[in-house]
Amino acid sequence: MPAYIVFIKEREHDAAAMTTYSAAAGPSLGGHTAKPLAYYGAIETLEGPEALGSVIVEFPTMDEARAWYKSDAYQAARAHRFAGADYRVFITQGL
Repeated sequence: MPAYIVFIKEREHDAAAMTTYSAAAGPSLGGHTAKPLAYYGAIETLEGPEALGSVIVEFPTMDEARAWYKSDAYQAARAHRFAGADYRVFITQGL
């Protein structure tokens, strides 16, 4: 079953760190079977706290999604995301 990693940006506090993160996060998908489905497009919040941005990436399985998230390349990028913004991130299994 497919799996989706969902990133929800809640607050940004360092634009330069986010620029560095963006430059590293995309290339970290190299070598992984991943398909970006949404990347900071228009958002209409219907319920809950306002989101500043969102990203959804599809992977073939939960294990493959975890493998990318735990990869050295993404962990290096993630450090810049932690410095630059507050996010909620989760993996969900598809149908």
